[in-house]
Amino acid sequence: MTDAAGTKLPALFSSTRLTPAQRRIARCLVDQASMATYMSASELAALAGVSQPSVTRFAIALGFEGYPDLRRHIAKLMSGQQADEPTGGNQFQRAVSAEQDNLRKLSDLLTDERPITEAGQALMNSQPLPVLGLRAAAPAAGYFGYFAAKIHPDVRILDAGGSEIGDQLQQARSAGARSLLAFVLPRYPRDTLAALTEARQLGMHVVSITDSPMSPAAELSDIVLPAAVGSQLVFDLHTAPMVLAMVLLQAMCDAAPTETTQRLENFELSAARRDIFST
Repeated sequence: MTDAAGTKLPALFSSTRLTPAQRRIARCLVDQASMATYMSASELAALAGVSQPSVTRFAIALGFEGYPDLRRHIAKLMSGQQADEPTGGNQFQRAVSAEQDNLRKLSDLLTDERPITEAGQALMNSQPLPVLGLRAAAPAAGYFGYFAAKIHPDVRILDAGGSEIGDQLQQARSAGARSLLAFVLPRYPRDTLAALTEARQLGMHVVSITDSPMSPAAELSDIVLPAAVGSQLVFDLHTAPMVLAMVLLQAMCDAAPTETTQRLENFELSAARRDIFST
């Protein structure tokens, strides 16, 4: 058994939309990776606090015939027989190849358009729209917010931790905010998870872009949009989450096409009048 569970098992689950119960099962498998290939379905069920049939349904949802089939696959995965890491090339090429794989998984996940469509509608209907991203996730929140402000009348970026986040969420809710978009990326800042809890308590609809259906954000979100984070280099690569952010922005445009077109036209007229761009 190797120490690769931290990346291989989450990758196994990342392309499937899991129910809360299934996320608990997946989390148990990751947390108990060294014992994953030895646990029976009943033992895993007891550990996760679910029924044994739930474990079977979990395995089937992942595309296996049943839990024994899943367990055999995990054994091969952990022994390196089905390694996910790309081979060949130098370390930089392997990192890029891994990101290509993450994008393919994201594309497969978007076969079901309903979650992204529902998220786009919910965010477009929220005025103001708070967008949360702390620490490593702050650039993603800022990137999304920059473009979202072109089609949404009131986007508020929350990118500083501490107790002020609670104040900002309360102010946004009092101003009419219905939803919160959160970028929740490893290593999952405590302030981010606290903010999601606060948003839920305020009655806000939480949409999270995170790295896995097993992310700590999943239990605190109404809609979870997973996109794998690259781990081939010293620092994480956020290629797939950034692409997903732009896909979500497109879903927002599609949710209100007339308003979006008008706002974009107004921006272009304003930009031309102020001579903002050189071309």
